Amino acid sequence: MSILVIGGAGFIGRRLMPKLVAQGEPVTCMDIDVATARAAFADLGDGVTVRRGDVTSFDDVVAAMLESGATRVINLSYFIGDLDPHTAFKLDIQGMDNCFEAARMTGVKHTVFASSLAVSGQQSHFGERAVNEDDARHGDTQYAVNKIYNEWQAHDYRRKFDMTITCVRPANVTGPDKKFGSIDHVNCMCEPARGNTITFPHADAMRCVIHVEDMAEVFARVLLSDAPKHTTYSSGGTAISMGELAALVRAEIPEADIRFEAESGGKEISGNYLIDNSRVIEEFGLQYAPLSQRVAEVIADIRRDG
Repeated sequence: MSILVIGGAGFIGRRLMPKLVAQGEPVTCMDIDVATARAAFADLGDGVTVRRGDVTSFDDVVAAMLESGATRVINLSYFIGDLDPHTAFKLDIQGMDNCFEAARMTGVKHTVFASSLAVSGQQSHFGERAVNEDDARHGDTQYAVNKIYNEWQAHDYRRKFDMTITCVRPANVTGPDKKFGSIDHVNCMCEPARGNTITFPHADAMRCVIHVEDMAEVFARVLLSDAPKHTTYSSGGTAISMGELAALVRAEIPEADIRFEAESGGKEISGNYLIDNSRVIEEFGLQYAPLSQRVAEVIADIRRDG
């Protein structure tokens, strides 16, 4: 078994790679930022091969799969946020299709890709109930619609070519070095740890938070499965308001200066935060660390790094 991680030097990929290397199988990281990748995985020695590659280049993706002899591939190369339409298409749509088509051509046995809880849209579409993988997708942002298309494209490849392609929908992934996408929950922990004041619009704005280490474990277990029972898995996490998260931070930093412009008005416009993740928890035997523990770890990470 040989594993190719596309975008392996990114926020989640840096946590995933050591978990895969620990399995004792050859692992290749394809990333456009080779210097970062080599620095990140220097302590993994010969367990990781780093090669430069651009996911928007079909030739790069095919070459990486052929040269690595990959039997399993995971694509973590995407951009969370709002891009100009042409760049967003190339990275999020064309890049993902390059991965699927290259996997088909080279006979990859299992392909995994990152979608997002954003495909569900706002929680208000579902009321006060947990959303599962079979519910309708109401996402209407550029990023969400691109991920919805990725999911449909994976479905098309499965039905036409009998491929094993598994979709994982991360929730609001948090960690000390996250810089893009949904980061208010990250800033709520990190800025007080740096001694800074931080202000947010609504105390009742809701998030479904999962630590990046737990998210990497989800990806590892799904990727290493020979025959997942389902095509789509939601990571889920801890549903929490920004005000409640601030309270967890103040338990670690009593002097934390976290402010809110309003106590209410955020919940009704929040994205999906009630998520039924029983599918991935039960099938893969996952157990996430308590959020209070993860908050303390993020704060400690920021303080350790100065």
